[in-house]
Amino acid sequence: MASSDVKPKSVSHAKKWSEEIENLYRFQHAGYRDEIEYKQVKQVAMVDRWPETGYVKKLQRRDNTFYYYNRQRECDDKEVHKVKIYAY
Repeated sequence: MASSDVKPKSVSHAKKWSEEIENLYRFQHAGYRDEIEYKQVKQVAMVDRWPETGYVKKLQRRDNTFYYYNRQRECDDKEVHKVKIYAY
C-alpha cells in the first residue's frame, strides 16, 4: 500500500489529556486527522516542534494559512473529549 493511501481503520475519542492528545488536538484544530495525514497532504518530512516540550509549534492549513501554537498546553480539559484518535 502506498504511503499516500493510508486510511484509518478505526476511530475513538480521547478520555484524558496526554502529550499525544495535545499534538492530535493541534493537528485536528488545523484541519487534519493527525501527523500522518498532515505529512501526506503537505508533502513535508518534518513538523515544526517546540524543542522544550515536543509539542507542535506551527502547522499550515489546507488554505495555506499558518497556525502558530504556544509551548504550553493548549487543549483544555473541556476540549479533550473532542479529540479523535485514529488507529491504522
